[in-house]
Amino acid sequence: MRIRPISPDRLVAELTERLAGTEPAGRPRVAVDGAPAADPDALAAALVDPLRALGRPVLHVRAADFLRPASVRLEHGRTNPDAYYEGWVDEPGLRREVLDPAGPGGTGRVLPSLWDARADRASRAAYVELPPGGVLLVSGALLLGGGLPFDLAVHLVLSPAALARRTDPELRWTLPAFARYADEVAPASFADVVVRFDDPRHPALVESPVSH
Repeated sequence: MRIRPISPDRLVAELTERLAGTEPAGRPRVAVDGAPAADPDALAAALVDPLRALGRPVLHVRAADFLRPASVRLEHGRTNPDAYYEGWVDEPGLRREVLDPAGPGGTGRVLPSLWDARADRASRAAYVELPPGGVLLVSGALLLGGGLPFDLAVHLVLSPAALARRTDPELRWTLPAFARYADEVAPASFADVVVRFDDPRHPALVESPVSH
């Protein structure tokens, strides 16, 4: 294993190249996984225009738009790390409305958002068509290890110290959930692309000896 420093722009370029090179007949379902402190939504959003410039249709879906209703999500309080870890995201809804339709044999008819967490009601979003060859980007936290059918996983990893330092004070209660995720799921051990993100200005790719 080696650590290769990379600029943010080059990271986007290399990820774009990799995703654009996937089998065009399918719709690759890509997880961009990371704690809020790593801002996986921003990295996923940065991939959209470069992929489109290479002729690949793209749909970016945020896991934050597939949260469970507050009555379920906050049943054990607003700052319960175990509830955050185990049940904030509506994974069956994400699979039913996004991942399965984009997968092999799927219709390509995808719902870009299901729940407006701020208003605590259905988002009433319209379905969109992701054609064959389109790339689905799903960004958010705690996406891996739960059986969601992704074809490629990008994991943004922070050291415990960096995670604590960069987490918004209002979200520090989530830190035990990410410690549990690292321990129980260990996404950095199996994600297709692992990026050290302690400093977003100076990311680094974690490469195995056989990586190219």
